[in-house]
Amino acid sequence: MTEYTPKSGDVKVLLHTSLGDITILLYGDTPRHTENFVNRVNAGDYDGVLFHRVIDDFMIQTGDPDSKNAPKGKMLGTGDSGTPVEAEILFPLHYHHRGAIAAARQGDAVNPERKSSGSQFYIVTGKKFSPAQLDQMEHRAVMERKKAVFDNLCRENRDTIMSLRRNRDQAGLQELQEKLVKQTEELTAYDTTMYTPEMREVYMRDGGTPHLDGSYTVYGRVLDGMDIVEKIEAAETDANDRPTEDIRIISAKVVK
Repeated sequence: MTEYTPKSGDVKVLLHTSLGDITILLYGDTPRHTENFVNRVNAGDYDGVLFHRVIDDFMIQTGDPDSKNAPKGKMLGTGDSGTPVEAEILFPLHYHHRGAIAAARQGDAVNPERKSSGSQFYIVTGKKFSPAQLDQMEHRAVMERKKAVFDNLCRENRDTIMSLRRNRDQAGLQELQEKLVKQTEELTAYDTTMYTPEMREVYMRDGGTPHLDGSYTVYGRVLDGMDIVEKIEAAETDANDRPTEDIRIISAKVVK
């Protein structure tokens, strides 16, 4: 587990599960997510929910209100409590190391602002990575970042692009493309290093899910009970990644 010094606004929550207790810390610098989580706890939204999605060497997910009384074998994961939460993606300050708490969300195609689920969250287990694997993921992430920036610039210049196309102005289109490529390189000039030396050490030593970094809001971590997380992770699951024997949060409460 990575070291962390508690800060102002942090909140501790005890998750009393059917396999044991997990104590988590919610970060004060992701106030929207922390406040929302506390509101869900106080409303009893997490009392009785299942860990409905469990994937070995990846994560365990919970928070679907439809799971509380779900019959065995029912596919879960579409339910939600509250309203979507505005993204607070503070990468690289908070990242997907083993034991990180992050918000589930809908995909970019329907959720380009990357808003978080109102209640569903996951606890990262992940796996360990080699230096070469991290290098490869860094390169891929930088390329994806450049593509996203270029696509956004194209959207901003859509009217101009459509006008040039209507006029069949190939020279104008080529000139604009070169201009947008240059702007993309300028805007992403500092994106070439994705992981700090400390992060690389953590991902190699403890593991995690670095491919999710920068795309989902990480807003907490496990303080105590990773052995319980590991028990949940080891559960037998069906074709939909739901444990064949129900594992649930019996109760959740804010603790001092």
